[in-house]
Amino acid sequence: MKYAVITGASSGIGLAASVELAQKGYAVIGVGRDEARCEQAALQIRAAAPDANIRFLCADLMQQREVARVAHEITEILLQEHEGKLDALINNAGCVRSWYTTTEEGYEQQFALNHLAGFLLTWFLLSQLGRAGGRVLMTGSESHKQFRMRWHDVMFSRGYNPLAAYKQSKLSNILFARGLNDRYQKDGVRAYVVDPGLVCTEIGCKNTGGLVNWIWNMRKKHGAQPEVPAGTYGYLCETEPAPEELYYYRCKPNRYSKQVTRENADRLFALSERLCGVEYPSAIVTEKEKTI
Repeated sequence: MKYAVITGASSGIGLAASVELAQKGYAVIGVGRDEARCEQAALQIRAAAPDANIRFLCADLMQQREVARVAHEITEILLQEHEGKLDALINNAGCVRSWYTTTEEGYEQQFALNHLAGFLLTWFLLSQLGRAGGRVLMTGSESHKQFRMRWHDVMFSRGYNPLAAYKQSKLSNILFARGLNDRYQKDGVRAYVVDPGLVCTEIGCKNTGGLVNWIWNMRKKHGAQPEVPAGTYGYLCETEPAPEELYYYRCKPNRYSKQVTRENADRLFALSERLCGVEYPSAIVTEKEKTI
């Protein structure tokens, strides 16, 4: 049995991806923010996959101390049940904000949750991914193609624009995936970005208001159901040998921004390490290798 960790798993795309992988026989560790919604999601997954090995952990991944806590809980589960191996990590948790709001660390919330949370969680679980030759998936967006990194003020502390901040966070997702592949593809860990397209979810209606809420309510009416993009997560987790491209839409490679360069990926990696207070290793060394 393979193990997958899916963040933002209590609703929308994350819930649909959880069902997809549970039906394929994965043990799924879902991470959600609200306990009641997590319990309801677990019931939905078991209804679709009666034999599902599913559990949920609650954490507000916008706060780095919560990322650290839930990463420790995940590690304990993997050590007890799966020889410390993690086959797939799906960094799906995300948010949209109408106004400038910050985390405990003082980071703009879209950048913090949509990018930094996955960056930090992946760092905590890197050796587990290495043991399994695992795959890291990010939930991206077509909107990343319309933006350049705002290097002089990535937090949009001046002149906040919610849509621009969202686009930057999605560009960060694919730059992070590029950076992971540059560093760890040689160790058997592969990273991908899934473009789900326009999907009928509530992401644009959570903790938003005014124009953002109105626009999202109009747009989501034309979106696909979450089960449609969920198939791409299953494809990228299951296909052997590992798919070669970086960015996928409906199980096929898709074109991405020319901003996705090694230079920009390295620059974001270094910035993210500073913001998270961590340093990624030059290579993945598992506990077994340490003893050789």
